[in-house]
Amino acid sequence: MNQTLWTPSPELIQNSRLTEFQNFAEQKIGKKFKNYTELHSWSVEFLEIFWGLLWEFAPVIHSKTFEDIIRPGKTFREAKFFPGAKLNFAQNLLRKKDNTIALFYRGESGAEKSVTYSELYQKVGALASYFRSEGVIPGDRIAGLMPNVPDTVLGMLAATSLGAVWTSCSPDFGVKGVLDRFGQIKPKILITTDLYEFKGKSLPLANIVQEISSQLPDLKKILVSEYPSLGSKDRKNITEGFPKNSIPLEESYKSFLGRDPEFFQTSFDHPVYIMYSSGTTGLPKCMVQGSGVFLNHWKELALHTDLREGDGIFYYTTCGWMMWNWLVSSLSIGATVYLFDGNPFHPDPGVLFRYVSDRKVKVFGVGAKYILSLEKEKYKPSMDLSSVNVVLSTGSPLPGYGFEYVYDSWKKDLRLSSISGGTDLNGCFALGNPNLPVHSGELQSLGLGMSVQIFDDSGKQVQGQKGELVCTKPFPSMPLEFWNDPDGKKYLGAYFDTFPDIWRHGDFAEIFANGGMVVYGRSDATLNPGGVRIGTADLYSLLETISEIADSVVIGQEWKDDVRVILFLKMAPGAILDSTFESKIKKEIKEKVSPRHVPSKIIQVVDIPYTRNMKKVEIAVKKTVQGEAVTNQDALINPESLEYYKNIPELQAD
Repeated sequence: MNQTLWTPSPELIQNSRLTEFQNFAEQKIGKKFKNYTELHSWSVEFLEIFWGLLWEFAPVIHSKTFEDIIRPGKTFREAKFFPGAKLNFAQNLLRKKDNTIALFYRGESGAEKSVTYSELYQKVGALASYFRSEGVIPGDRIAGLMPNVPDTVLGMLAATSLGAVWTSCSPDFGVKGVLDRFGQIKPKILITTDLYEFKGKSLPLANIVQEISSQLPDLKKILVSEYPSLGSKDRKNITEGFPKNSIPLEESYKSFLGRDPEFFQTSFDHPVYIMYSSGTTGLPKCMVQGSGVFLNHWKELALHTDLREGDGIFYYTTCGWMMWNWLVSSLSIGATVYLFDGNPFHPDPGVLFRYVSDRKVKVFGVGAKYILSLEKEKYKPSMDLSSVNVVLSTGSPLPGYGFEYVYDSWKKDLRLSSISGGTDLNGCFALGNPNLPVHSGELQSLGLGMSVQIFDDSGKQVQGQKGELVCTKPFPSMPLEFWNDPDGKKYLGAYFDTFPDIWRHGDFAEIFANGGMVVYGRSDATLNPGGVRIGTADLYSLLETISEIADSVVIGQEWKDDVRVILFLKMAPGAILDSTFESKIKKEIKEKVSPRHVPSKIIQVVDIPYTRNMKKVEIAVKKTVQGEAVTNQDALINPESLEYYKNIPELQAD
């Protein structure tokens, strides 16, 4: 077990929402749980009872109750949750209608905008009425090419209130990246913005939208939102340069104000979201997700995060990442959702800290890459963080020294929860836990109702060993289907091609006796020298502490009937990769990680490729090195970086 960095007080445990649910469950089933391990074990052994009690505890707003909690199918993916029930996704997020703040926005320029629950409710009703007047019916797709602003949330809620399906991309995707996604699902209405801001630059979207819309023949209307900016008063005609079928978003629903939302009642498995994979092999997978996303989010936010009505929650995210969907579901709890758009380091690293300090935010969520970037700079925020009780980290594994940096330099009295799941389930397999201590480098606990295990290559369950992260029982937020996958071949290939009827998630991980978990990286990026699988996270943890190294990526190159480890380094300004430094790195890796991690080759490159969610893409590098095509390069924030990995002479020699 790793070092204990934080322990909840008896009072915190007694008053947590997780304890409240545990007491509720104990009363209902007449059984006492000694600890969280017993509660979790019960939740997966008696899956139907758990999800039924969660439905009641939340409670889920519905117009018709379910016939069964879970109706088993012939296979894992064919299980149906809450068949017969009728409900509406947006209605469950818009429970409040008062004058407390629902959404608060701040941009990197300092522009601010707030929307109360009452205002949001009225605007959703008005915009949904406009959609209906344009012929939008349940199942139609409404797409957002939007920054992280309040109008994006408005568009999603208005769409789902009608039973339409919401899908979104951030505006930095580029024409091909957007068309690779929206071109597959054929939206009827597109919501976009006149511009967005990043690193102090104003970036207009008119020309991009012109090109995109010309290749979306089913697009009926384009609604243009005015980006909240300090210079917004200078923009008189926000649709100038946009296609002829464009109108200002606010103008579209102005005449419908005063109409309450008419929440279309759907089945529990009615489509709500279409999410996209960020891989770099072929077109992005279009994952269709239903109302199970809401119930799973509610569990994760209320029970695992301990979010309550009136709390403030912030997550640094774009609208193309599932953490945006996760964040917005906080409305179902009555929290205030804090939005930010722009660069988190512009004009300085204190931007986000000032925001959560000024607004007295309780839950502060960021990517692991953000934490590690600040750690490398030894940045110590001077702002008042007394309101922050929970820090969340995801996107990639957060190593132990990242945990220790937060407690040493941010604040000691908080719960740092590294969480892990994926776009596929629009949620988490492992999460924080208000009733458990925080151990350095570990995810605190497995999610309630998630039957997560670690399998070895033979499909046998193991504990205290590294292996494949799997889920052995269905869960309500699993994708309903993939778009344009009528025979389910892509769906089955994505999750069920390794272990029969067992969800293989694609993470290389380990579960400890205390119930904590560590993710060592993607299993398809694990290294396999000499036939022994090793993860990449431990290696990155070491390299990120070395000041001469700005960034790195490691792959396993197929070589002479084996695999050899190749390490690529982006050096810090002024640092040189010479034979002396190379020997030093190999010695450090051998002594501090393992002899098997020692690279056969260390090669300097100009840049390291990342997805737009700031995940390293070892597979894209490996494919490039091996001369294979990387087809979905628009998933990368810097696709040009792959050029540095082509035809490297050192990789053709022993």
